[in-house]
Amino acid sequence: MNSVSSFLETPVEYLKRVGPQRAEVLKKELGIFTYSDLLHFFPFRYIDRTRFYKIKEVSEELPYIQLSGKITNPRILGQKRGMRLVAELSDETGVIELVWFQGIKWISKTLRPGIEYIVFGKPSVFNGKFNISHPALEEKTDENMELVKGLQPVYSTTELLKLKGLDSTGILKLQRSLVPLAVNYVNETLPEWITAKLQLMPLKEAMKHIHLPAGNEMLAQAQRRLKFEELFYLQLNMLRQKINREAEVKGFTFSHVGKTFNDFYNIHLPFPLTSAQKKVVKEIRRDMGTGKQMNRLLQGDVGSGKTLVALLNMLIAIDNGYQCCLMAPTEILAVQHFATLKELLAGMPIELDIITGSTKKREKKKLLDKLETGVLHIITGTHALIEDAVKFKRLGLVVIDEQHRFGVAQRARMWQKNETPPHVLVMTATPIPRTLAMTFYGDLDVSVVDEMPPGRKPVKTVHSYDNRRSEVYGFIKKEIEAGRQAYILYPLIEESEKSDLEDLVSGFEEIQKAFPAYRSAMIHGRLKFAEREKIMNLFAKNEIQILVATTVIEVGVNVPNASIILIESAQRFGLSQLHQLRGRVGRSSCQSYCILMTPYKLGSDARARIQTMVQTTDGFEISEQDLKLRGPGDLAGTQQSGVLDLKISDLARDGIIVKQARIIAEEVLAEDRELRLGKNKIIALQLARLEKEKGNWSRIS
Repeated sequence: MNSVSSFLETPVEYLKRVGPQRAEVLKKELGIFTYSDLLHFFPFRYIDRTRFYKIKEVSEELPYIQLSGKITNPRILGQKRGMRLVAELSDETGVIELVWFQGIKWISKTLRPGIEYIVFGKPSVFNGKFNISHPALEEKTDENMELVKGLQPVYSTTELLKLKGLDSTGILKLQRSLVPLAVNYVNETLPEWITAKLQLMPLKEAMKHIHLPAGNEMLAQAQRRLKFEELFYLQLNMLRQKINREAEVKGFTFSHVGKTFNDFYNIHLPFPLTSAQKKVVKEIRRDMGTGKQMNRLLQGDVGSGKTLVALLNMLIAIDNGYQCCLMAPTEILAVQHFATLKELLAGMPIELDIITGSTKKREKKKLLDKLETGVLHIITGTHALIEDAVKFKRLGLVVIDEQHRFGVAQRARMWQKNETPPHVLVMTATPIPRTLAMTFYGDLDVSVVDEMPPGRKPVKTVHSYDNRRSEVYGFIKKEIEAGRQAYILYPLIEESEKSDLEDLVSGFEEIQKAFPAYRSAMIHGRLKFAEREKIMNLFAKNEIQILVATTVIEVGVNVPNASIILIESAQRFGLSQLHQLRGRVGRSSCQSYCILMTPYKLGSDARARIQTMVQTTDGFEISEQDLKLRGPGDLAGTQQSGVLDLKISDLARDGIIVKQARIIAEEVLAEDRELRLGKNKIIALQLARLEKEKGNWSRIS
């Protein structure tokens, strides 16, 4: 081990102010074992603490203020839930109250009346007097005055760390001990030609200024450098996997388009394909004819005709002597797909069937025999398709709908149904922002159906407050009188939460009273599948006019006659989910409506979500806005964000750097796929180190 790696791999307990006890908590809470781990534990924001205010300058308009003065008269007031610790801070210009509602006993023990303190927090007014709730406090020592100069980093911490004195300020003190020494042992991880081309700060400088910034300009440069490096290696790894898979994994060659496809296209096609559908069919057809295994992501907004695209490519597989399967995440969606395919293929010599968790044993055995002997051409189903008992004679194409609901391991098991892996087409109606598609699905090719079938009218979306409910009900009544149907949605966040179920039931009772002349029904996840299917079938036949439901109808349910969806407590839904729910209507040439019902008082994020829904029906625009509002970890389709383990990048805000990293990664591999050129030696070494650290690093798709 050389001196560089040995210093950075020193156990963190040997750092000044740490020791064995704190080291254990750092390991347990933050995964920090070594000096290197601590060095790579970056701040999540920065506070400008350049200025000290006088107490007489305090105003409510100031977001945060920094004061210095003496603390006097600490006392505990109130009882039980109303208990609080109050003290006064005074300087030569006045007095301000400090208040704590939590950690009262511990704080009251540590306060030292008469001692000079540095106080930082947000001022507010209560009973006509200024106060600061839960201020950050440090005794006014020379060391602490240094700490609060200029831009102060803020580090994530936990309650357990705080108990050990490792709040954000405590962690900053550790970094001040470590960083000046550690940066001397940091080796460059990007080649000179990249840093010069993009004018990136050297790694040593970036590590120094990310923890101890010398002003805004140096901080911005450090952040850009570290974000680029993180995203570059992520993209490079993804692209290498894709190139290697294409080179190593052979696929079936679908060499021709035959009678099955042509008959369907010329005789049974329900409506002309849009130009977007034609383009995507050609892309998939080209992939399946190369002799390499296809892995393609098919994105398309709700109702854009992805299922028809998938079916056309299944017919190409059948023409070439192969079987196909369509896997859906829920039984209700699998049944819906089966019904759609059956209707589309009526009159054609295609054998298709469905397998789900509720398929009867005897029926299942017959079905499995037909599958193994090759009699069945297409099978739809849920995760039941993954079971070892499900064997194909010749599986050529797997279509996976709403891909984010299946785990990586589940999808991989479909590969193992053959010695040669089948072609894989992943469909999602959740539009994925470009930066996320590059990052999460970087090793898949992407096709987009970005055009709606002709004759469809965009859904009109309106925002209504609770106090206008009678007007909304009147509008729904007119739509039903015109022969249309309505969904009324309730936010069942947890089916186990009694209050949510009670809201749904009381909402259903209210609807029955408000619409006595029409038949209504209630559907939620606790109902048995057979009961849910029965209700959905009655609704599809217009024997039920109003369906009161939870988000079990979010994905895939197709009732073209439904023209209105009322979403109750719309502020409780995420933006992408609201867009998915809106997609249940607007499936015919009639005008459809989405009504978002909320209380008058809304938080700023909720209001922004509602406004976005009212302003646009473009799923990609909505997904970009959702990414900004919520971050990638919350987006539908990206629950695997933990796999990325991004330390400094923010996919919601770093789109330009994501694209830049992708371009450079593509440039590197186009010239030097094996990373053997001298100028790329640093890249090869760093990639090997990252792969060793992370194991099967970022194999997301």
